[in-house]
Amino acid sequence: MRLTSISVSVLLTVSVANWTCSRANTAASATNTSGTQVQQVSGDLHYKVPEGWVAGQPSSKMRVAQFKLPKADGDNEDGELVLYYFGANQGGTAQANIDRWISQIQQADGSSSKDKAKTESLTVNGLKITTVDVAGRYTAEMAPGSGKFYDNANYRLRAAVIETAKGNYFVKLVGPAKTVGRWEQSFTDYLKSFEFK
Repeated sequence: MRLTSISVSVLLTVSVANWTCSRANTAASATNTSGTQVQQVSGDLHYKVPEGWVAGQPSSKMRVAQFKLPKADGDNEDGELVLYYFGANQGGTAQANIDRWISQIQQADGSSSKDKAKTESLTVNGLKITTVDVAGRYTAEMAPGSGKFYDNANYRLRAAVIETAKGNYFVKLVGPAKTVGRWEQSFTDYLKSFEFK
């Protein structure tokens, strides 16, 4: 299924999942009579939201979209996926972000997370996408400059940089390893749905 045109004033609805186009500070959400979530948006990055993901209100202007990925049985927390866009030529290179994300995961035995991380480059609809997948203790700073850090054991981080004509978009999924594993295929499907037009 492909979108051939996008209009700011058009609501796009798909019964199983939503086709969405994204741009920072331009999304608004609503619910139709059938209960299917729809979004009225503008922008050039288009993607399909997998079934089961729960959209939330972006908590900052740098977040284009954010989703809760419901927890797996036995886990105490949901996973969170955020799509970021900082503007043209902002947010750093793909490699700088991959390295930063890897540094947010520590290994219990003190070994290097870089040695355990899996990275991949792929092309999707003409877009270069670089991904990383690493598990361990999640120790990222809670907010830039806060001096407060997460300390979550048995976590998994999957992330991607999507290179577009107007700059990089960044996807970050983090949560308990079992929960992230539960949504592994839908995360892959999400990345493979990206289009820029």
